[in-house]
Amino acid sequence: MSDSDSFEDLLKQFDQAHPQTRKGEPAAGYKVTGTLIAIGEEFAFVDLGAKAEGRLDLAALRDAEGQFKYAVGDSIETHVTGKDEESGMLLLGSQHGHKYHGVDEAERAYRQGLPVQGQVTSAVKGGVEVQIAGLRAFCPASQIDIRFIEDLAEFVGQRLDFRITKFEGGRRPNLVVSRRALLEEEQRIKAEETRAQLKEGVVLSGTVSSLKDYGAFVDLGGLEGMIHISQLAFGHIKHPSEVLQVGQQVEVSVLRIEPATDPKKREKIALSIRALSRDPWLDAIEQFPPGTRVTGRVARLQPFGAFIELAPGVDGLAHISELGADRRINHPSDILNLGDSVEATVLGVDHERHRISLSLDQNRQVDAATPSAASAAPQPAAEPTMGSFGALLQESLRKGR
Repeated sequence: MSDSDSFEDLLKQFDQAHPQTRKGEPAAGYKVTGTLIAIGEEFAFVDLGAKAEGRLDLAALRDAEGQFKYAVGDSIETHVTGKDEESGMLLLGSQHGHKYHGVDEAERAYRQGLPVQGQVTSAVKGGVEVQIAGLRAFCPASQIDIRFIEDLAEFVGQRLDFRITKFEGGRRPNLVVSRRALLEEEQRIKAEETRAQLKEGVVLSGTVSSLKDYGAFVDLGGLEGMIHISQLAFGHIKHPSEVLQVGQQVEVSVLRIEPATDPKKREKIALSIRALSRDPWLDAIEQFPPGTRVTGRVARLQPFGAFIELAPGVDGLAHISELGADRRINHPSDILNLGDSVEATVLGVDHERHRISLSLDQNRQVDAATPSAASAAPQPAAEPTMGSFGALLQESLRKGR
């Protein structure tokens, strides 16, 4: 045998033993784009280039009414779900599992890495028992979901998709399956699609996945971002649960993206809901001109005064000297409580610094032409200065006359 023949034989043997590692051939889970070249009675065939073809179920080409939404020659985007060992053709379509019957079909699904459907029949120690193709299989607790599941009994009776990770034949076949493997694969595919449109300022839709004291986490589709509590709304919020709940659909604006410093971690994505709302301070000057009597709610109490919420996202400050008490008070809490409804007079509005000064004194008189809160507040006295040399010389000459 020649060297070239020996090399070709070895390469052929390697390809047969590692069908997913051929150069340029996408593995299961990868997104691919190809040209629809034929539509048969059961399957459609897609040219993926590089001498690779894929087979696709006809259901993937039909719309909700059952009509074909693609024609021969159209470009189509799909995912690789496995490979037919006999023909070497790639299997295309969704990552949803198929129903298999018997040991042989289950073994074929295992060899090709195809997802399978199974029904969870019971929760057992360390995982759940699953019926697949008439066979009993075991799914470890760590492989039933991406997140930790405290009560596995919630899966009992559900039909779910799995991937067979261990197959031992014999009179009593031993099957170990993983649902997490498919979920992670699906998440990775979604993450690639989300990452392609991810940039600062873009508006995306997502689902609230969890709430923390400091903010809310949102699933954007394979990637997770965080909305800091200060970015949930213009008003003061004590906890994200006041405005959001887990599972809620939200629209968010991407504030910034911080690349991951560790290859095993993902980038940090800062989000905002507040950025999509109109700043209430833009209307504050027209809505609360000096001299206006307003009604508000006591939102916060500080030693120097009380913050009064006049509108969502707009608070005014009544200085302790403007609380209208007939006696000297040491703290606003001496006469006010959180949540109290109070009437106040607007003393001034400082739009640039987002400040409104208020007075709870009913007898307080204010000039309606007051331009800002700064002019309404007492101004510190100017400090005496030495003056310029010219001024000193002029004064000396005046005294000498």
